Amino acid sequence: MERLHARCGRHRRPRRARALLALTVLASTLAACGGDDESSRPTLNWYNFPDDSGALQEAADRCSRESGGRYRIVYNKLPRAADGQRQQMVRRLAAEDDSLDILGLDVTWAAEFAEARWIKEWTGENRRRATEGTLDVPIQTATWKGKLYAVPYNTNIQLLWYREDLVPEPPTTWAEMLDMSRDLARQGKPHYVEIQGAQYEGLTVWFNSLINSAGGTILNPSATEPSLGPPAVRAASIMRDLARSPAADPSLPNQMEDQNRLAMESGVAAFEINYPFVYPSMKSNNPTLFKNFRWAVYPRVDADRPSRPTIGGIDLAVSAYSRHPDLAFDAALCLRDRENQLNAALKGGLPPTLRALYDEPDFMKEYPFSKEVLTSLESASVRPLTPAYQNVSIAVSHTLSPPSDIQPESDVSTIREQIDEALRSEGVIP
Repeated sequence: MERLHARCGRHRRPRRARALLALTVLASTLAACGGDDESSRPTLNWYNFPDDSGALQEAADRCSRESGGRYRIVYNKLPRAADGQRQQMVRRLAAEDDSLDILGLDVTWAAEFAEARWIKEWTGENRRRATEGTLDVPIQTATWKGKLYAVPYNTNIQLLWYREDLVPEPPTTWAEMLDMSRDLARQGKPHYVEIQGAQYEGLTVWFNSLINSAGGTILNPSATEPSLGPPAVRAASIMRDLARSPAADPSLPNQMEDQNRLAMESGVAAFEINYPFVYPSMKSNNPTLFKNFRWAVYPRVDADRPSRPTIGGIDLAVSAYSRHPDLAFDAALCLRDRENQLNAALKGGLPPTLRALYDEPDFMKEYPFSKEVLTSLESASVRPLTPAYQNVSIAVSHTLSPPSDIQPESDVSTIREQIDEALRSEGVIP
């Protein structure tokens, strides 16, 4: 109160008048700070990837308004790179930072965070609401040891994109696609197959998609030891065969998703394995080529076995150190509800995890390939569910890089040894 008087100057007034003046100034000061209604509302800090579309901020604002004054969600942007996102959250959770409430986890992190007891289990009514109407495979990414530790927010899946002016009908298998590429090369036409060949997570995703499409997995069902086997050798062989064929872009060993997109837009490629973000980009950057830009489901390894591309996306978890866990569960469910998922899909190009949205006219119009996305999601594979996933991914991507140097049997043996060591080690990568 002394400071309030000082700000207003000291004038001698009757005691009652001075008291009334003090109350008036105090009230105006609180109003300037947002009012006590605003300041008394619990703040829930939501940490997620940086979204440039505005859809995530709109979701936070909408859920804050519709909470009836129970909470206010603040959207905090994590670094753009997945490694930076994970590193920031791991360090703060290890320090038991209670300013984290809702966590946007990459689909590979739930097992690690759950095993470290950094996130809370979804039980009872919260679990029912989180899983009701949600696609099955995204739920798998949020599950560890039979318990649900996050709610799927959005998902992602790769499709085969191709040029209809070069290939009237898309290939259904990898072998068929390589044959088409060779034929186009002989004709002197664009023929590259753009795919992620750099030494990073994208290379692991490629291997995981192929091994699952061949009927195998990287780990056994209990995630206690490597599985691999003949399907892994076949997967590695396909990667090597592409890298040594005319289908390989000379930049393959350094290419990630965005380099693939740019190469396809430049007109040098006939095929591209990539996520749906390439569709609006092609439409904007090369309208002429866009007229012949088409899509199909991920190529099969065997003609009689459906492909199983690797799922991506973000799951929302509640921090074990949140000061408002009950509110955080409720807010997370709001953030990924029908309206917010549809808005994120239309504005940010993020495929939803709620099955019903794939029949939504607005979504189908914006996503003319929604049928292929849904088909792919329903048969998709997940990356190995293990707290040691970072180690597993490094073992795969480092061993299989560059793809042209792959020795299928010996490299699979190396991967098996390194994964076995990773699964027997303790702790997490900082």
